[in-house]
Amino acid sequence: MAKYSKKSGDKVEETMHEMHEGKLKSGRSGKKVTSKKQAIAIGLSEARKEGAKVPKPKKAAAKKAAPKKAAAKKATAKKAAPKKAAAKKAAPKKAAAKKAAPKKAAAKKATPKKAAAKKAAPKKKAAGKK
Repeated sequence: MAKYSKKSGDKVEETMHEMHEGKLKSGRSGKKVTSKKQAIAIGLSEARKEGAKVPKPKKAAAKKAAPKKAAAKKATAKKAAPKKAAAKKAAPKKAAAKKAAPKKAAAKKATPKKAAAKKAAPKKKAAGKK
């Protein structure tokens, strides 16, 4: 006895043609489908809605997906806390950088004075030797 009906096979074939033409879009996001597996899944889903004979999706896949989602939520919760702390640390650095900028400008202004003082110093030494 066949697992899939003729109608479901035709529906999958139609979706594959749509995918190759670039007309097949995913349901929720509306983005273009490029994967063969995704196109087949869309075709089987549409065939189910129309009442064609198609086996139910495997339960193992659904069971595996649930723990991954829970783990993903935990991981994002852990990652979110350090990001907030990093954002708080980053703000003072910006303020410190703004404060440091005027010092650099002052240092540039001071350098000509230092250079003039250095030039004057050798003259004094030379005068002392004479």
